[in-house]
Amino acid sequence: MLAIDVVVRRLYEAPPEGFVAARAAAIEEARRAGEREAAKRLAALKKPTVAAWVVNLVALRRPELIEELVELSTALRAAQRELRGDELRELSTQRRQFVSSLVEAARRLAAEEIGAGAGKLPLGDVEATFTAALADPEIAGQVRSGRLIRAVSYAGFGEVPRPRLRLVTDTDDDTDEDAPVVAAPAPPEPPRRSREDERRRRELERELNAARADERRADGRLERAEDAEREAGHVVEDLDAELAELERRRTEAIADVARRKLARRAAEREAAAARRRVGDVQAALDELAAT
Repeated sequence: MLAIDVVVRRLYEAPPEGFVAARAAAIEEARRAGEREAAKRLAALKKPTVAAWVVNLVALRRPELIEELVELSTALRAAQRELRGDELRELSTQRRQFVSSLVEAARRLAAEEIGAGAGKLPLGDVEATFTAALADPEIAGQVRSGRLIRAVSYAGFGEVPRPRLRLVTDTDDDTDEDAPVVAAPAPPEPPRRSREDERRRRELERELNAARADERRADGRLERAEDAEREAGHVVEDLDAELAELERRRTEAIADVARRKLARRAAEREAAAARRRVGDVQAALDELAAT
């Protein structure tokens, strides 16, 4: 049986450039094993951005740090609600220091995976995500899951008031307790079913069974179409990400070509100057030899 949670963790723990191929392989393995629900769940997974992947590494490999984040977030919100100014200032200082330590831990974990490429990590987005998680419990839950797909940010600290809800049960009604109770009239006796009624009933039951079978087949086709659409959507998303990465690399390459062109022109000038110097010295030697 496919260990789906292990597979999902492996997908979000690995660097994102290999996500698409790894997801496709996992889906194919699930389908070969006859695990349609697992394949469907895997197909719904989305490729994380680099910043989200870095945050996921902390959640998956250093979960105790995320638990500390949740505790600090709870303390901050409590201090805000109760307007404890001194405590809030102290907690805010802790927040800044803790976020810095989280970002550094994230950088080290990513460096273990990608080596020298860690120098180009979007650590600003990573920091913004951790800061947002401290401010918003829902974001903290997403970070804790280790399956974040994109970086998030938060405009400022403070809780958004939630509407007060009342549980409505089957004992609630809008009737007046003092209103008199009027008994409902007894339902009329059903007429005896004739032989024609029975025949019609059997026909309708056969039609109902056939309609239900058609419905099941249609649901199956719909499910397959949705899976295909979802997979196609993932392909488009992944290609968009790859195109963005290629465009970034193209821009860097163009800049590198420009730098190398300038260096080549400088080298040409130096070579021409050296040749002129050689010619001048050779002419002086020839003149000296002639005399």
